[in-house]
Amino acid sequence: MEDKPSLEEKSRTVPCTGDQLTTQSDVDIKDNDGIIPQLFERASCLSHRFQEFIEDLVVKDARTNIVESTISSSEGHPGHASNSGNCSRLSVDNDGASAISVSESSNSVSASEGRIAVTSAVASPMNFTNSALVEATQSFWNAPTFFKGLVARVQTTLRGSANDIGWLLRTPGMPSVEDGTSRFMELLERIRIGEHMLPDTLVYLLVPGLFSNHGPLYFVDTKKVFSKLGLACHIAKIHSEASVETNAWELKQYIEELYWGSGKRVMLLGHSKGGVDAAAAMAMYWPDLKDKVAGLALVQSPYGGSPIASDILREGQIADIETRRIMELLICKVIKGDMRALEDLTYEKRREFISKHMLPTDVPLVSFHTEVSIAPGVMATMSHIAHAELPWFSRPCTNTNSEEAASQRTKVPVAVPVAAAMAMCAMHLQLRYGEKSDGLVTRMDAEVPGSVVVRPDRKLDHAWMVYSSLTKDAAEPNASQMCEALLALLVEIGQRKSGSVADKFVK
Repeated sequence: MEDKPSLEEKSRTVPCTGDQLTTQSDVDIKDNDGIIPQLFERASCLSHRFQEFIEDLVVKDARTNIVESTISSSEGHPGHASNSGNCSRLSVDNDGASAISVSESSNSVSASEGRIAVTSAVASPMNFTNSALVEATQSFWNAPTFFKGLVARVQTTLRGSANDIGWLLRTPGMPSVEDGTSRFMELLERIRIGEHMLPDTLVYLLVPGLFSNHGPLYFVDTKKVFSKLGLACHIAKIHSEASVETNAWELKQYIEELYWGSGKRVMLLGHSKGGVDAAAAMAMYWPDLKDKVAGLALVQSPYGGSPIASDILREGQIADIETRRIMELLICKVIKGDMRALEDLTYEKRREFISKHMLPTDVPLVSFHTEVSIAPGVMATMSHIAHAELPWFSRPCTNTNSEEAASQRTKVPVAVPVAAAMAMCAMHLQLRYGEKSDGLVTRMDAEVPGSVVVRPDRKLDHAWMVYSSLTKDAAEPNASQMCEALLALLVEIGQRKSGSVADKFVK
């Protein structure tokens, strides 16, 4: 009697094809008892394909490393280079096809004893099979250049951002931070009972973060609440996927336009990359903005850098080139953004920028950061939804008139389970680095030197401050109230800096 293959054997022997993911019959789906197994089957299939994709990246990276090491070795020893009686040679034809071969010299041992050869010439690295990779690796066991390079790439990959997280707070000479959490909570409680303190003598500018152009509800609730209070509130219309320096210039123009149009100073609240963009505007153009800006609140902003961005774009790690190409495809081709928008959030770029453009000491600053809950219930539910519009999924239009066709195109709304995604990212950062975060930004990297820091105990993910929750708890303050409390705190800091009020904060 033939034994039935186990589930694990099935997953190894049965290939995962696109038909399994997209062309399941409707008859099976209608069966309620079969829905859950099919969901698990498709999830397992997706996981298997993703694992194969990652393995291919690693194999391709090692393959490229071997070829580069061989080229380096051949360039260092032109012609025939002898090594323990054997000579290695890398031949490259005009079409870029390469072959790695190891041949015997006249005084070498016999082929059956000592020669290791890779005889299959490959037209491209993708055609270099895994078995050939193993043979090529064995042939270069005595090549120190190859091993040093491979070990260095492995070490860089494993180390990740471990030495970078919190670098700004450890840098000597940086201004100290001040804890304003208690005062913030006092202001928040007063706001919740209907006591609003924001003056109407200021213009409030909300600066959205990365990818906000594809989230039409970004800061919308907060703007509506502020407008009902009779406050002049605007959401900065900038290209969120542009570089930090580009957006800094755009914000400078925006601030000057608001100031000259209203005669009121501008108070900014930037979320995520929006806070970094706004801080860059202050640092680069403060002489022009000094009399026009009342203060800046950075909400969950990676001012010191982001481990997520750094781990994705770090050079010298395994599969760094392939990973960068994937991100360029997503950001530049799909989202139509600038790759520098993500690069500017890496630790390397933040170090470079801050060393050149320090924030002025006389600008009132508040930095706010949170920690997301990583409880299983958060990951398994869709308690927090972000609404996104994907412009590349537009409804086809038969109208030949370009203007009318553009007006008739409809963007497809997409609901994203933000809380679950942020919880998964936060768990990854905590397990890998031991750092608490909101899912994208660690708490240490969100603290701006010289600022009044707000560290609430409430578990909030990175997107909570700008999107509405489906489950609104009346016992807890909402996002607009917390933004209002942060700006009220910023007003007090500005008054304190000008000497109009006494010091109310305790370090």
